Amino acid sequence: MLSSSSDLSQVRRLEELAFAGWPALETRDVAGWRLRFSGGYTKRANSINALTPDAQIDGATLNALEAAYKERHQRPAWRLTPLAPPAMADLLARHGHQPIERSLLQVCSLQPGFTAAPEVSIQPTPSAAWIDAFCTYSPVRLEHRDTMRRMLAAIAAPAGFAFVEEAGRPMAMAIGAVQVDHMGLFDVLVMPHARRRGLARKVTESLYAWAWSRGARFAYLQVVASNEAAMPLYAAQGFRTVYDYEYFVAP
Repeated sequence: MLSSSSDLSQVRRLEELAFAGWPALETRDVAGWRLRFSGGYTKRANSINALTPDAQIDGATLNALEAAYKERHQRPAWRLTPLAPPAMADLLARHGHQPIERSLLQVCSLQPGFTAAPEVSIQPTPSAAWIDAFCTYSPVRLEHRDTMRRMLAAIAAPAGFAFVEEAGRPMAMAIGAVQVDHMGLFDVLVMPHARRRGLARKVTESLYAWAWSRGARFAYLQVVASNEAAMPLYAAQGFRTVYDYEYFVAP
């Protein structure tokens, strides 16, 4: 767990970048916590996040924050980063909450040596084919598709929607979101019929080159810690873990 003020400052900045890179449709800051709401689509955009280790952690606050999700018929999910009060995990455990997933936030320095692959198209908005492929292969449930479209539209420019097609068939895709000197990398997908062709490397490195040309000098991503398939690629590209976080869900 990070502890120094400089470490926590870096976490705060990366958290704000990630909040903007994958925007929730509604946010609310209460008692040192940020509540994010997006109709239940993705954990990140529907979670309770600490803004400071001094955030309130009494039982009354816990109940009040969770009530906002229960009113929306959503199961409350807490996302505990190094900004969370140290006692928060124990408090949640005492209230019956269960940890369900650990993820890593990783950062790498971008280099001018990253080049765009000719087969990778990068557009400022997602095409109809991109949306259809994302809904099919992510996959996105029918009741979440309108929310997903609104969230993608809310990503601040410059955004890059990378896509590889072959004979009209989707092969791979990813999203890049540039914020000053950082690019957030989101939703890297290679379709099952297109694996083992190096397409994950091509779409990601094409986005790095695209982001470099727009002033980004660093990239960050959030990856599930158990994703053994993606880790070697990201490590080879220079990504290193800055911090981890864990989701806890209410009983």
